[in-house]
Order: sequence, then structure tokens, then C-alpha cells
Amino acid sequence: MEDFATCSSWLLYKGAACELGAASCKIVPEGSSAPGVMKAAVFLLLALLVPAYHTGAQCIIDNVVDLKVQAAISSIVSSTLAKAKLLCQDVSARGALVSCPAGYKPTGCACGMGCGSWDIRSDSTCHCQCGGIDWTAARCCKIGL
Repeated sequence: MEDFATCSSWLLYKGAACELGAASCKIVPEGSSAPGVMKAAVFLLLALLVPAYHTGAQCIIDNVVDLKVQAAISSIVSSTLAKAKLLCQDVSARGALVSCPAGYKPTGCACGMGCGSWDIRSDSTCHCQCGGIDWTAARCCKIGL
């Protein structure tokens, strides 16, 4: 028994391997893999390659669907944008504040007394920041379809 060594479920004898618990011993030459390990390696390789192949096909289908959706959206968007118009009007008031009509947004403001400091408040009101302002004006616009 001096020439035997055990390694998990394999019995090694002078460079040959025997599987324990088998009905008959299969001698595997030294340096070669066991049959079970080869089967597992082939199965693992197939398990990785088959989904990768189908994933590639899925990507092609996804790309075609994406292109169709983008084409449909771009035609709808371009026809809608062709009808869109920018509607603007000027509004002015005494004092430092002027508000745009409902649905309109201020795109620019002007202040009396040579004041060039202004800001837009509440997304609809022009405010001149200098003291003693006599008038304020706003250019208010909206997109009409």
C-alpha cells in the first residue's frame, strides 16, 4: 500500500487513477483529466455559449425595434414642430414689476431710468432691481401649435 495516495474520491497508484465506488476501475493515464471533469467543462462551455448566441439575436431584434420606434417618433415630432409657432407679445407696467399673461413666459426684461439689472421671479414676472424705477417691460412668449 505504500504506492497508493488518496485525493478526494480518486485513488492514485504509480501515475494511474481509479475512481472509487465505481463498478469497475477505469485507469486514466497520468496528466489527463478525469471523464467527469471533461463532461463538466463541456457542459459549462455550452451553458455559456448558447445564451451568448441567443443574446446576440435578441440585440438585433432590439435594435430593429428601436429604429422603428425612433422613426415613428421623429416623424410625429417633425410634423408637430412644423406646425409650432412662437407667439410673443410685449407687456409693460409702472413700477419695478410686470407680469406676463397666463401661459406666457418672460424671455427678456427692460427697465426705465437706465437700469440694466433685472431678474425673472416666479417664472412669469420681470423685476427691475434698481431703486426708483418708473417703468418695467417684458417680452413674453409661448409656443403655439
